[in-house]
Amino acid sequence: MEIEKDSVRFQRANFVVSDLAESYRFYCGVLGLTVTFEKESKSDSYSYDVFEIDKTHALRFAILSTASQQRVMALTEVRESRPEEEALPRRSAIVLDVPDIDNIVLGARGLGLKVYDESVLETHDGRSGREVGIVDVDGNLVVIYHI
Repeated sequence: MEIEKDSVRFQRANFVVSDLAESYRFYCGVLGLTVTFEKESKSDSYSYDVFEIDKTHALRFAILSTASQQRVMALTEVRESRPEEEALPRRSAIVLDVPDIDNIVLGARGLGLKVYDESVLETHDGRSGREVGIVDVDGNLVVIYHI
């Protein structure tokens, strides 16, 4: 019996950030992701084109993993250039199922990040849980939840 493959395989999310070390404080220090790969991007990196980055800026690229999910997220650092405030409404977010919302909220607040008021999460199949939005230092939205 032949196993049918998905026509699309989700590889990872990628956020543009201004400082990898500062971003690691949240993504690794608070959320618990680990850096599994980091490199200086080449001057002909495709990231310049697709993110419309000025080619005078040097780029670094990092891949983050969880204990059970390898290479689930990437960060592209645009040195010396904090991204402009994103127009509202926000156009993207990552959504993470986390075991301990309270400690993550505490850690995010400790870093001075914007933390939205908690909301009750109602799933499509009738379960309920908690969800909280957090904005990283570069304006990227992370929604954490737990059911």
